[in-house]
Amino acid sequence: MIGTSRVMEALYTTIRKVATTDVPVLITGESGTGKERVARTIHQQSLRSAGPFIAINCAAIPENLLESELFGHEKGAFTGAHAQRKGRIEYAAGGTLFLDEIGELGLGLQVKFLRFLQEKTLERVGGRETFHIDARVIAATNRDLKEKMTVGTFREDLFYRLSVVSIPIPPLRERDGDILLVARALISRFSDEIGKKIKGLTPEGVEALTHYAWPGNVREMENKIRRAVVMADGALLTPADLELATPMAISPLPRLKAAREQVERELVESALARFAGNVTQAATALGISRQALHDILIKYQIERPS
Repeated sequence: MIGTSRVMEALYTTIRKVATTDVPVLITGESGTGKERVARTIHQQSLRSAGPFIAINCAAIPENLLESELFGHEKGAFTGAHAQRKGRIEYAAGGTLFLDEIGELGLGLQVKFLRFLQEKTLERVGGRETFHIDARVIAATNRDLKEKMTVGTFREDLFYRLSVVSIPIPPLRERDGDILLVARALISRFSDEIGKKIKGLTPEGVEALTHYAWPGNVREMENKIRRAVVMADGALLTPADLELATPMAISPLPRLKAAREQVERELVESALARFAGNVTQAATALGISRQALHDILIKYQIERPS
């Protein structure tokens, strides 16, 4: 985890505090912000660090198989269950169970998992024996679970049981000053892995990186920089290497006085054209005196239309 921005310093403080406890944690944030990395950091700084860290992505496994993956099964519990098998929860005993994309858990499994959270016990699929499992639970989601609760696809009691402590992960675009810090660390890492001597970024590369919105967050940056290190011909990465457009130069703003004069001139010319050069009518339409309009005509050397 890399970053010196204020939001990241606040994140580090929260991690240090929750790591010393065993309370369930819910990590929220956009895709690619590093939710699993935060979960692993909490585990590594906890008293359970010597135990296993078992991760499972609830969105990556079909719902009909997820129950067996989590809780295990007994031999003959269903077609294809040729042997007894422990689930991920049992393997996490003494350590941490990380459930990524918890919002994709079906309602039936939500009930069963809630029971485990409350009692720390489980039964394998097709079994009757109850096992006590001492595992800490950390969950993560990029979905709005409160919205899912509103429409009835996520249980309110499970949400509050999981989110004893809720940790929001800031998107990369909101981490002031961290973009270049993370980028340079990744350049160094991938250069060593790939065996190329990439020293950094061109000035245009720096500008492209800092102006890009990073919708895919740190994961997207990792992919772009790994590719750039592979494809780069020089020692410094360019916007082309990163597949990022060079931000267009921002045109300077006009001086206020010049802008006012331009508007004044255009309004007078427009009024004179509308009234076929009649100064009295143009002055009345503009809300100024005839003399004031004459002064403007002289100032800008405007000729009345004939």
